Amino acid sequence: MTDFFHIKSIAEVHDLFGLGKPLHPLITIIRAFPTIDFNFSNIKMTSDLFLIGLKGNVKGSFRYGRNSYDYEEGTLAFLAPNQVLTFDEEETEVGEGGWHIIFHPDLIRKSQLGKTIKEYSFFEYDINEALHVAEKESVMLTSLMQLIETELEQNIDKHSQDLIIANLESLLKYCRRYYDRQFYTRTNQSKDFIIRFEAYLETYFASNDLIEKGLPSLDQCGKALQMSGSYLSDLLRLETGKSAKGHIHGYLIEKAKTLLLNSNTSVSNIAYQLGFEYPQHFSKLFKSKTGINPSDYRNLN
Repeated sequence: MTDFFHIKSIAEVHDLFGLGKPLHPLITIIRAFPTIDFNFSNIKMTSDLFLIGLKGNVKGSFRYGRNSYDYEEGTLAFLAPNQVLTFDEEETEVGEGGWHIIFHPDLIRKSQLGKTIKEYSFFEYDINEALHVAEKESVMLTSLMQLIETELEQNIDKHSQDLIIANLESLLKYCRRYYDRQFYTRTNQSKDFIIRFEAYLETYFASNDLIEKGLPSLDQCGKALQMSGSYLSDLLRLETGKSAKGHIHGYLIEKAKTLLLNSNTSVSNIAYQLGFEYPQHFSKLFKSKTGINPSDYRNLN
């Protein structure tokens, strides 16, 4: 039977691993997780916290999303609040090595980073889409972690939180840069995913799924290609300049143009055929993409 385990605070993390009182109530850095008498097998773990973890000497594997992941040296994994983490092996053990930054959303809630954290979409990636960093990249990220650690270890003053957040934001910006590099260095693999994505859309738009289910969601598209929707969208944006949503809308508009020019079906019925519950939503999207409403497009051709 699977047990559910939810962590609400930094203090609870420290209690779980017997680390003593945290230096800051909203953020901690853990260099090494001590061995504890806790069986992680058959556990589904969630939390209210963000986590950034570099390397980590992990025995066994754990599952995040749909895939099992061996946490290798030289990788970074990212977890966002309320994501489910499960452990595959009874002997899975988080040991020494690497570092982990764990922080509560309240740390950044009033800051600019609190407004932009959603832009760091790698927090929504599946764990098997972890960031693989070169040695010099690891050194850079570790230096930023150490700046945060230094702030935590000295007396907290009115500047502490701003400096902690500034260094945390810099670290995330470097991670985004390194992810872009990772996408580019895997360009052949990326092109294969694009071909498969285009084939999936072509099949979907030719089937009854469009009428019955509406436009495919980002998560649906990602699942079809065995990756997270966020990872797929970022990959497409870097390779083609368009997000997954942009590609989906492109297919929709092309199909709409064909229906408008090759039938006498009303615009409302075409909207229903394209999976729209409300025709006005279709007309609004069509005009936003073409500069003209559907009826006028039909009359111009």
